[in-house]
Amino acid sequence: MNVGRLILPALRWRDDTGFAHEAGTIAAALGFGAGGFILFGGRPEAVRALTAELRERAGRPLLIAADLERGAGQQFPGLTEFPPPGALASLDDPGAIRAAASTTAREALSLGINWVLAPVADLDVEPANPIVQSRSFGADPAQVADAVATWVEACQAAGALACVKHFPGHGRTTRDSHDHLPTVEADLATLERTDLVPFQRGIASGVASVMTGHLRVPALDPSGLPATFSAPILGYLRKQLHFDGLIVTDALMMGAAATGAAGSPAVRALAAGCDLLCYPADPIAAHGAIERAIVDGTLGRERVIEAIGGYEEALARLAAGQGGSGAVRHPGESRGDGSPDAGVIADGLVARGLLRGDAPRLRSPLDVIIVDDDQGGAWPASPNTYVTLALQDAHVALGPGGSRIVLAFAEPRASKGRAGFGAESLEVLEGFAREADAVILFGHPRLAAQVPRGAPLLVAWHRQRLMQEAAARWILERLA
Repeated sequence: MNVGRLILPALRWRDDTGFAHEAGTIAAALGFGAGGFILFGGRPEAVRALTAELRERAGRPLLIAADLERGAGQQFPGLTEFPPPGALASLDDPGAIRAAASTTAREALSLGINWVLAPVADLDVEPANPIVQSRSFGADPAQVADAVATWVEACQAAGALACVKHFPGHGRTTRDSHDHLPTVEADLATLERTDLVPFQRGIASGVASVMTGHLRVPALDPSGLPATFSAPILGYLRKQLHFDGLIVTDALMMGAAATGAAGSPAVRALAAGCDLLCYPADPIAAHGAIERAIVDGTLGRERVIEAIGGYEEALARLAAGQGGSGAVRHPGESRGDGSPDAGVIADGLVARGLLRGDAPRLRSPLDVIIVDDDQGGAWPASPNTYVTLALQDAHVALGPGGSRIVLAFAEPRASKGRAGFGAESLEVLEGFAREADAVILFGHPRLAAQVPRGAPLLVAWHRQRLMQEAAARWILERLA
């Protein structure tokens, strides 16, 4: 009984060292028999080499996961990005969701990644939620359930495992579980009518895994234990929702996982009913704590054997069903199967994104003002310069004297702690937005309420390169 199989350490790319700085983590994890890894970032060729090396050194199959809610390009530059789930769902086109899921799975597999930690099944029902927002397919339970089912089926048909998250639903929270332990106050009847519906559909669609949320749900567990550590909540998932696949924790290094009860989070999660432990802060310590807990009886051997069985079933599922060509398709290339291309989807979103005013006629030079609410925090935001770089590539003069365009960035980010613009950003917006010729919002459409009225307002949903370059094309079409 190798308990190491239940642990998935994280490996993070760094531009200065690549994955070389993770050598110690890799050696230790392979030494105790880790079941796999979760990867964050990296050039595709480096990721492909890493996953091959990991499997060769392990001498056995591994689960290798990545957060790819917006496509493989979300983590691995040069692969395909897709707009966030909320934007995809706004198109009311299942084909766009299907294309995103299947392309994501194929490109992940081409890198040696076989477990896609998506789709998000949370509902976008709380405007003050700091971490869900456009990561959700929307607020309507039935529509979100349809999107989740479409995503799961297309991803798994392409050969990768999918994962619905964050059970039993993070959409009603007003705090970010990266830092705090949130509470969902809704009663059980409300949850069963709303938040739980997308998870039910994902399970009915055959999803391979469900990720827990680090959040209290008193309607399911009056003791107040977070779902990750709650036997009643995980029992509801097994018994009432009839889920028989892998239950994986959200990252155990998150603040909410360390809040409350004493003892190892890894042991408490396994004892409650989780099968795999994602991103523990100290994988070696987690492994040791599990072994000690089995010896002293804190953790039952039967529970551990059951969890290892679930891990082995997931590997068997991959071995039996992995498909797709594995060919990497770069942005802008034709899919060849008639489904929509990511760039076409992005252009379509921007074309219908004017929330206020009329499409302006612009004249150069363009005075581009950037208001970026996403700076600071543990993880740097992606660049806010793709619009200006695209304009420069098109030989557009930049500077004062012509039309002024304000680019306003506000995405849901870990540890940001708020749903919209902060006071400093609002002050800058107040100073520039009213007299601008256009404001482009790279955030959730409801944040338009925070942008001062006056200029035409275009929503572009997200700061990712895909949407910035689509916004640049919109600007170029309006230059006199």
